[in-house]
Order: sequence, then structure tokens, then C-alpha cells
Amino acid sequence: MSVHVIVLPGGGYEVHAEHEAQPVVDWLDGLGLEASVFRYPLNARHPVPLVALQTEIRRLRDKGADTIGVVGFSAGGHLAGMAALAGDADERTSVQFAVLSYAITSTETETYRPSRLVLLGADASPDLRRSTSLDALVTPSAPPFFLWHTAEDSYVPPEHTYRLAAALAADNVPHTVHVFPHGPHSLGLARGAGEASTWTRFAESWIGEQTENVPL
Repeated sequence: MSVHVIVLPGGGYEVHAEHEAQPVVDWLDGLGLEASVFRYPLNARHPVPLVALQTEIRRLRDKGADTIGVVGFSAGGHLAGMAALAGDADERTSVQFAVLSYAITSTETETYRPSRLVLLGADASPDLRRSTSLDALVTPSAPPFFLWHTAEDSYVPPEHTYRLAAALAADNVPHTVHVFPHGPHSLGLARGAGEASTWTRFAESWIGEQTENVPL
């Protein structure tokens, strides 16, 4: 048995933010976790990025990973959540825990509209927007989630984290939520960013709990 953590950088589904990629893998490596960046397809319509991520999860399982975690930032956090909440019957694409950093969780709100236009197009139906909103996908069988955000995030407001947290709570899904008072969007590891920099310490402890019975 082994653990592998997939890192999904943000960038509005248009680019991959480099400070949310390899530096995060290096941090996870320092915790003794096997990790890798997955550069999902950009400027692609749903479900292309999700299908690509699920293919990567299956590949890692074929290499011996039993426990798959995802750590996603902003748009990468949305994709991480989509994979964690996919809810299909294929155990080979299942996700065992998810860390979402200032994630886009809803495509029903008007906040951070650019990502929605890239992923769904300008004429996305209400049903499509609902089916790609994480809060609408939560079920009691969802894996544990770690969510963090900053209250000052003007690009992806903390409303996104609150919406998902409320859905997780309603279905009694294990989760933890940290909303720090200060800091802009796209902090990454948030080193030198005041109180928000503590998110990695909290996440280290939380990930340890998710993997404590799994040999690394």
C-alpha cells in the first residue's frame, strides 16, 4: 500500500501557476509523501480536464498507489474537488482526501466568471453549471476535505469555500475549514504571508491523520 498526492496548480483553467506547482510538491516531499504535479489540459471544455485527471489517477493506481490525495489551488482546486466528488462506481479513479486552497467551488455564482467561461462556455445551461458546482456534488460518501481561504480574496471570494463547507456539513462529511483574515488570492504556500502562512502546518497535521494507517 502507498500514498500519492497529486498537485493541481491554479491559473483560471488558462495557465498553470508555477508557484502552486513544484514548490508544493517539494513541501509534500518534505513531509515524506510521494507527490507530483499534474498539468491538466488548459483552455479545454468540461469534462476534458476531469477525464485527464482521472486517467492520471488510474495510472498512479497501476503503479501501486492505493491512497490518492489531491491538493488543488483556485481553478486547480475546482478540478481537485470535481475528481473527489465524481461519485462514479470506478474505484480506480477514487480520491481518498482533498486539500482545496482558495478554490473555485461554484460555477453558479457570478464571482470569478472567467474560469467558468473557459470551462463551460458563455452559453452554459443552468444544469451544466449546477453539475460542475462542488456543493451540488457532495454526498455522504464523499472523502474528507481540508479547505482554506482568505477573507480578503477578491478574485475568488471566500463565499466559494463557505458554500462547499456548508454542503459537506449537511451530509456529515469530515472536513476542516480555515479562513484567514488577510491575504490576496493565489498565495500558494503563503510563506511570509502572516497568519495565512500557517495553513501548511494545519494541512500537514490533517494529511497525517488521513494517511496514518497507510505505509508511505
